[in-house]
Amino acid sequence: MSVRMIDDFQPLYGLMAEFETATQLVDAARRTREAGFKKFDAFAPFPIHDLDEAMDLHDNRVSLFTLIGGLIGCCGGFGLASWVEGVALPLNIGGRPLIAAPMYIPITFELTVLVGGLTAAISMIIMNGLPSPYHPVFNVERFQATGSKNKFFLCIESADPMFDREMTAGFLESLEPEEVAEVAR
Repeated sequence: MSVRMIDDFQPLYGLMAEFETATQLVDAARRTREAGFKKFDAFAPFPIHDLDEAMDLHDNRVSLFTLIGGLIGCCGGFGLASWVEGVALPLNIGGRPLIAAPMYIPITFELTVLVGGLTAAISMIIMNGLPSPYHPVFNVERFQATGSKNKFFLCIESADPMFDREMTAGFLESLEPEEVAEVAR
């Protein structure tokens, strides 16, 4: 098998291997991680549940930001209602306490959900690098033709500390792909 080369004048984004089945892709991702590569990505036409574990993707920052956003919304809702009722506009009607916590449950809940949800959406968009109208893998003709239909791809980026063009190409060929191609920037 040979590596489909790009011309020497274009900067190299990485090397991409094409696989026939999802099982081959998961195995290739696991072997790539075990070989020590850190900057690589897998592309499939449908979600593959074992792929996250094979690539060792355990980034839980979105859930942490969502929790923090929810807590801020909760404290903000309760604090705003307490401040308005107890400090800004204290109305003592019928001898009830100025800060009546059960009355603040709806606004506290609503702001918890609102701020938590907005934080989750915004942090997910930012951490996924969106919007991204261009990605270098679309420079590979086979990826354009079959990437969203029935083929599976693994791309090792040239920014990886272990990346060496010949060594990485040999490693990808050892995974027995259908084709290995260079990806131009």
